[in-house]
This record gives sequence, structure tokens and C-alpha cells, in this order.
Amino acid sequence: MTSTSAETGPAQQALRTPWAAGLAGVLFALLLAAAMVLIRLGIPEGSGAVTARGFTDSAQRDAVRTALALVPLAGIFFLWFVGVLRNHVGAAEDKFVATVFLGSGLVFVATMFGAAAAGTAVLAVGHPSGASPSPAAWDFGRHFAFTLMTEYAMRMASVFTCSLSVMGHRLRILPRWLTVLGLLVALTLLFLSSNVPWAELVFPAWALILSSHILVVTGRRPGPGAAPAA
Repeated sequence: MTSTSAETGPAQQALRTPWAAGLAGVLFALLLAAAMVLIRLGIPEGSGAVTARGFTDSAQRDAVRTALALVPLAGIFFLWFVGVLRNHVGAAEDKFVATVFLGSGLVFVATMFGAAAAGTAVLAVGHPSGASPSPAAWDFGRHFAFTLMTEYAMRMASVFTCSLSVMGHRLRILPRWLTVLGLLVALTLLFLSSNVPWAELVFPAWALILSSHILVVTGRRPGPGAAPAA
């Protein structure tokens, strides 16, 4: 009985860990994509962006508030996603790539939180009692939030995507097409995210595809008590 329990425990853990990673990744991808879309719609970027006076529209303010509320939740699920992936890979991971993978993920979350804090400052400080925010506060907060999101957070997302793709390829836990897709997403985030509007959405799209793949592969595995296929 003891031997059976010892063998079943690790097998069940091996099945639960990828499933949890896939679920956390799906939730993270959906929340981050929703937050990015709402921020793009509520606080446009570029020469045609809404002015400070135009931001008194309640629909735009509600969109930004909703986006800012989603960012912390997305960050929590992202950290869970990173944690269960590292637990699944275990001691087999390359220490150098694993360090870059973990570090870039943590910096990405911190930078996204900074961008959300900048957006919150525009609402809380520059927009009291329904009045129009001052042009200086509006421009600073808007540019600061977009710079953190598109310049810095997406660069860290690029490093995270690249390191995870390389690690998954070396350990043979990712198919070749998903590795190539990850490298293409990393290049897009590295060179286009700050110049092409909406390019940052490729990161949650990649996370959704990766997480869906993990869930599908986990669902195909036989249970601990199942007989091996002939």
C-alpha cells in the first residue's frame, strides 16, 4: 500500500501541475487582453488621442477604471502561471535560462503594475469630482502609462516569451511550431510594440495559445491507474 501511494502521488502531481498552469495562463491571457483593449479605447495614444477635456466622458473613465481593476488580477494569475511551470519543469531546467525566465516575468508584472498605477494617478489626482484633468497631468500620466506598457513591460514580455520557448524546446515539452511561434512573438514585442498600435496584444494571444495547448495535452494523458496503450 505504501509503495502504491508513493508511486501514485508523483504521478498525480505531474498531471495537476500542467493543468493548473494552463488554467492560470488562460485566465491571465483573457484578463490582460481585456485590460489592454480597455486602456487603448479609454486612453488613446498618438496625435489623434482624446484631449484632457474630452476625458470627462463617463464611458471612457469607466473603461479605464475597469482596465485598472483587471491588471492586478492578471498579474496574480501570471505569477501562478510562472510558479506552476517552474514546479513542473523542476530540476531539469537550465539554470541560466530559468533565471532569465523568472526574472523577466517578475519585472514584467512590476512594470505592468507601474503602468496601472500611472493610469490610476490620472484618474485620482488629475480628475477630481468630475472635472477635466489639467493638460499637464493628463499628458504626463498618459505618456508615462503607455511608455511603461509598450516600451518596458513588452520588452520584458519578449524576454519571458523567448526564454520559455527556448527552455521548452531544450526539454522537449513544447512542439516545434509553438517554439517558433514564441520566438516570432518575442521579436514582435521587442521591435514593434512601441511603434505599432495594438501590437502588445500578441503577448496575451501567445499565452492563450500556449495555455490551451497545455490543457489539451494534459487532457489527453491517461490517469494514474489507466493501462498503457498497446
